[in-house]
Amino acid sequence: MIRAKGAIALSLGAALTLSACTDPNYAGIDRTKTKNGAAIGAAVGGLFGAITADNSGKGAIRGAAVGAGIGALVGNELDKQEADLRRDLGNSDVQITNTGDRLIVTLPQDILFATASSTVRSDLQRDLNAVAGNLMAYPDSTIQILGHTDNEGDASYNYGLSERRANAVADVLLDAGVPFGRIQTIGRGEDQPIASNLTPEGRAQNRRVEIVILPTAA
Repeated sequence: MIRAKGAIALSLGAALTLSACTDPNYAGIDRTKTKNGAAIGAAVGGLFGAITADNSGKGAIRGAAVGAGIGALVGNELDKQEADLRRDLGNSDVQITNTGDRLIVTLPQDILFATASSTVRSDLQRDLNAVAGNLMAYPDSTIQILGHTDNEGDASYNYGLSERRANAVADVLLDAGVPFGRIQTIGRGEDQPIASNLTPEGRAQNRRVEIVILPTAA
C-alpha cells in the first residue's frame, strides 16, 4: 500500500513540477533547478504524507502536493536569484552552484586574501558588495559562510585561519547591510577538500570560502 501511495505522490509531484515551470515572465531563465526543487519537495512531502497517512493514501497525495508546490516556489526563486547574481558579479573566478534547494557561491581564497592573511583584498570588496546587494534583494534566506583550507601546515592553524577568513567575509557583508541574524560563519579547516591536496592545482581549489544561501522556505 505504501508503494502505491508513493507512486501516486510522485505522479502528482511530476505534474506539479511541469506546471510550475511554465511562467512566461521568466522564459529566458534555465528552469532545470525549478523542476529539481519541485521534485525534491514532492518526494519529501510525499514521504512524510505516506508515513502519516491513513489507508486511503490521502496523506501521501496531500504531502506531495504541498511539498511540490513549496519546492517549485523555492526553485523558481533560486533560478531568478542565480541569474541576478551572475549578472551583477561578472567575475569568472567566482563559481555559483544552484542545487535546486540552495545557492553556493565559491570564492577562491587566493583571490580573496594574501597568503596567511584574513584581510579581504580591496579589489574583491566590489564582488562581495554585489553578493550583499543580491542577498538584500532576496531577503528570505539564511546564509552560511564556510572557510576551507588545504592541508599544508598545522591542522589547528588551518582551522583557525579558515574561521578568521569566514568571519572576514561575513564582516564585509554585514558592513554592506546584510542583517546579522541571517549569517552564520563556520571554519572547516582542511577537513572538506574538493580536490586532491597532492598537487598545487588541487590545493588551490581547496583554499576557498563558500557562501551558502539557504531559502527559509526550504
